[in-house]
Amino acid sequence: MEVAVLIAQRWIIAALRDRTFFSIAEVNRAIRELLEKLNQRPLRKLKRSRWELYLELDKPNLLPLPEKPYQFAEWRVGLRVNVDYHVEFQTNYYSVPYQLVHQEVDLRATDATVEIFHRHKRVASHLRSLGQHRHVTDSAHMPRSHREHAEWTPSRIIHWARETGPSTAQLVEAIMTERRHPEQGYRACLGILRLSKRYSPERLEKACARALACRSHSYRSVESILKNRLEDQPLPPRNIIPLPRHENLRGSSYFQ
Repeated sequence: MEVAVLIAQRWIIAALRDRTFFSIAEVNRAIRELLEKLNQRPLRKLKRSRWELYLELDKPNLLPLPEKPYQFAEWRVGLRVNVDYHVEFQTNYYSVPYQLVHQEVDLRATDATVEIFHRHKRVASHLRSLGQHRHVTDSAHMPRSHREHAEWTPSRIIHWARETGPSTAQLVEAIMTERRHPEQGYRACLGILRLSKRYSPERLEKACARALACRSHSYRSVESILKNRLEDQPLPPRNIIPLPRHENLRGSSYFQ
C-alpha cells in the first residue's frame, strides 16, 4: 500500500504539480490519462504491465458485487428486558415476547429496522421509530391477560389511582398532563401505583400528597419519599414569587 502511494505521488501528482485546473472534471481527465499510462508501463523485473497482470491474475478471481449495498447497523449487547416486556433504545421502547422479561437480549438497529436477539436467535423485529419516548409494541408479544392493557387510556389509569386516594390520582394526572403525549407517562404512573404493594396504600397516598406540594411529579420522587419515610414530615415553607408575564419568558413547556 505504501509503495502504491509512492508510485501515485511520483507518476501522477508530481507530473501535475505545475498545471492549473479550473474544474474537477478537468483534473479527473488529466489523472485518468496518467493513470492509464502508468498501468500500461512495463514493470522493470516482470517485463509486463500492471494492466496485463490484472487481466491474468486478479480479474479471474474477482467475486461479484453484493446484491444489496452494505447497510450500517448499531449493536447494543446485554440489554435487560423491562417488566413491561420492552427494551429501550435511544429513548424509544420496543417489545419482545413477554417470556423474556428480566432477561438479557441484544439489539441491532439500522436506519429502518430494529431487531432483537436472544441467545443469537431473533425474537422481534420492528420498524424503527423516528420519534422520541414512543412504544413500538407487537400485540403477539403480550400475554393474553395483559392484552387489555393495550387499551390503556389516561382516564383508566386515573381511575385506578383514585382507588388509592385523591392525591395519588392528582399526581398521576399531573404526570400525564406534563408529557407531550400521555402515553409517555404510563410507565411512571404504573410504577407509582405498584409502590402500594411494597409499602401500603395509605403511605403512598401521603407520599403523593407531599410530591404534589413539592411539585416533584415523578416516580423517583415518590419512591424516595417512601424509602426515607418522609411522607409524615412537615413541608418546608414555600415563598413563591409569581413570575411576571412577558414575551421573553419562555416557560417550562419550551424545554419539553
